[in-house]
Amino acid sequence: MARNLRLIAAAAVSAMLLPLASASAEVPCAERGEIVKKLSDEYKEKAQAVGVINPDAVVEIFVSENGTWTILATGTDGKSCVLSAGEGWDGNLLAALPGA
Repeated sequence: MARNLRLIAAAAVSAMLLPLASASAEVPCAERGEIVKKLSDEYKEKAQAVGVINPDAVVEIFVSENGTWTILATGTDGKSCVLSAGEGWDGNLLAALPGA
């Protein structure tokens, strides 16, 4: 279990390091409750994992049964920003890779 959480955390950190598609693209941010409600209502995503980025922020991964996923960064001020989102989430994929 701890191994899977480390893999998820590594994936989240990697996603944060990916450049935005456009230099002028804005990261969508809002109060955490608003974003979580939208993820639940529109995409049926639920919190899957959380990790501490630093003393001021955490990263959260939300996943639906259909495989959609969203990665949020949330600060101590309660504001969240969507770092990345996509389809085809498979929590077992990394564990199946050689050397994992």
